[in-house]
Amino acid sequence: MKGIILAGGTGSRLQPLTNVTNKHLLPVYKKPMIYYPLETMLKANIKEILFVTGGEYIGDFFRLLGSGKKFGAHFSYEIQDGNGGTAAALLLAKDFVKKDEFLVILGDNVVSEDISQFINNFKKEKTEYRAKILISKVKNPKKYGVVQFKGKKIINIVEKPQNPPSNYVNTGLWIFLPEVFQLIANLRKSPRGEYEITDVLAQYAKEGKLTYSILKSIWTDAGSFESLYDATVLMKRLDDMKNKRT
Repeated sequence: MKGIILAGGTGSRLQPLTNVTNKHLLPVYKKPMIYYPLETMLKANIKEILFVTGGEYIGDFFRLLGSGKKFGAHFSYEIQDGNGGTAAALLLAKDFVKKDEFLVILGDNVVSEDISQFINNFKKEKTEYRAKILISKVKNPKKYGVVQFKGKKIINIVEKPQNPPSNYVNTGLWIFLPEVFQLIANLRKSPRGEYEITDVLAQYAKEGKLTYSILKSIWTDAGSFESLYDATVLMKRLDDMKNKRT
């Protein structure tokens, strides 16, 4: 399985910090934000990884991460021109993916648990389902894409609803088969003027082809000042617990 980390976007919610750097290079406790989705992939034994980011900061990413050799992996880089949305960014990975299934993580995701079982389960489920997402139970679902599920199927995803139908949200960790690129190529722009991965997930959900796993540990993104702070506090707490054990 290959891995793709989406690390583009303008980071407008973190201005003025993002006036001088890509948000995924900002610190979360002791590490740059981009290290957390990267470590999530490496823990799951995904070693062939593509980073998609804006051209202005591609050199900064390469100076930080290099070829992947020091991580025991192989890294590739792709430049996303403009801000066409998550689906447009993912479409740039088509040649990298070729015929492999792949895991996608948004670059501002902070996950503390090993997701290997999530990946292994999909390998057994892919005859019935064509995509899988990780979901998490949160206290403030209005800020996220809220999911409804029945049995093993996701039946609906609603973006930032005023009256959330559940407390479970789409975390931004997804597994796809390469056929997804055909769906992306046929997308229309959302009201925001972007091509959205949520629309792809909604199509799979409508067809009954989208399944899920629930994160057992605490999850947060780090895309706003509040969540960046929460992510820093979470990582410090986990680091303190680790140090006490040792």
